[in-house]
Amino acid sequence: MAICTLLFGLPSAVCQTTPTVPRAMLAPFVASNGAALHPSWQPSGLPDNKAPRSAFEAIPLNGEAVLALRTQASYGVLTHAWQGAAPETLSWRWQLVQPLSQADIKTKAGDDAALKVCVMLDQPLADIPFLQRSVLTLARSVSGQNLPSATLCYLWDSRYPAGTAGANPYSARVRYIVLNGAESATGQWVSQRRRIAEDFALLFGQESPALPPITAVAVGADSDNTQGSSLGYVAQLGWLP
Repeated sequence: MAICTLLFGLPSAVCQTTPTVPRAMLAPFVASNGAALHPSWQPSGLPDNKAPRSAFEAIPLNGEAVLALRTQASYGVLTHAWQGAAPETLSWRWQLVQPLSQADIKTKAGDDAALKVCVMLDQPLADIPFLQRSVLTLARSVSGQNLPSATLCYLWDSRYPAGTAGANPYSARVRYIVLNGAESATGQWVSQRRRIAEDFALLFGQESPALPPITAVAVGADSDNTQGSSLGYVAQLGWLP
């Protein structure tokens, strides 16, 4: 599974088979007992335990069940498998409490994010530039898994302003938009609603005119590159009709 990170720059979660059956709707983060993560959300870290795994915990906060994401020189992703058509809009609320002051999402050395929500897609191989397609084909062959050909990530970043967009420094198949940036206050809830097709067109539109099938939704937090620590919350992540 290291091939996914070393050659393709993908979160390790997408390099692993999610054992749960994809659902027709996103499951809540919190299981019905209110004390654990819902099993549809599968945690993963870096291959071969190259860094500690970030902590994901379902907690009560001001009377609401939320997901707490904590990093300490660590890496982690929660992935929810998906199949079939998705509604147009993904919505959630998030709050950054402790930012990563040394992170720089435009460099490999600083490629950390205290809060991110990602959508993974099955973009047609014929639409992908030759070199990137070759790397993806190799990664799929070595891992034995149908890795996503496009990943769209929404970030809360503390260096760049909202609206900053680009490609992950490790892989052009992973692209991002900063929704809350250096101007955003910490310790406050912010609501987000994103039309996935419009954002895909912004970041991948020169390759594919239409939104490909969605294969998974993920949330994550990492500070393994900058060796920092962070804390954030995510709540009410789901599709809107």
